Amino acid sequence: MHHLTDIFEFLFFIYACAICSSYLILALISYYGMRQYMKKNAFVDYRKILSSPLAPSISLIAPAYNESLTIIDNVKSLMSIEYNNYDVVIINDGSSDKTIDKLKSAFHLKKVPFYIPKPLKSNKIRDIYKSENKAFKKLIVVDKENGGKADALNAGISVSNSELVACIDVDCIIQPDALMKMAKPYLENRDDTIAIGGVVRIANSCVIEDGRLIKVNLPEGLLARFQVLEYMRAFLLGRMAWSKLNGLMLISGAFGLFRRDIVQ
Repeated sequence: MHHLTDIFEFLFFIYACAICSSYLILALISYYGMRQYMKKNAFVDYRKILSSPLAPSISLIAPAYNESLTIIDNVKSLMSIEYNNYDVVIINDGSSDKTIDKLKSAFHLKKVPFYIPKPLKSNKIRDIYKSENKAFKKLIVVDKENGGKADALNAGISVSNSELVACIDVDCIIQPDALMKMAKPYLENRDDTIAIGGVVRIANSCVIEDGRLIKVNLPEGLLARFQVLEYMRAFLLGRMAWSKLNGLMLISGAFGLFRRDIVQ
């Protein structure tokens, strides 16, 4: 028994060393990758993408379920992003609260006829709404039966006609220039780029006004601080390094940009 314990401790030690070594290697690769990224984009004027005829069309697909308390501010935040050729597709995934009623009232929505030639599998789409107010012409609201996030995303992608789709959480706060930065790698290599991931962090204790991030603060709670640290490690060390190695395993469900034809 004592001999087995020694073997287990030795194997655990080897495992711990391997994990720490892999994190160190990934950190070094990530540092190299970030240096290259900063150097490459130091003098880029992202505003040129706004006026470029080559800028791809993007649909922001945001499922919403029982989000009546924050849905209006969240949609306004998505509508204020600095990008010309995009629309916002909100999917009301069978909410049992007043989410759809608040959307109708706040954005002057009216029901429009629709036809989806090749829909992805999803629960029944009841209605599609667009705004009578030209200020919200980029907004599309899909009302469907509840089916979960993946089901709602399928419905949103089916309704979208854009070249790219950005799958996000409706309560995320997106930096105004995020879509411009996300579109740049696709503009540089349309054929080989199939997905682009954004960096996600925790918003606890950050100052947010009218759907915009004003000031970044560390959370007050120790557990939340550890969560922030883990997010930074995952995105700035892990995924940056794996992207440099051409081995990125996944794109965050909170904010990812995909070629719609590949997704379908």
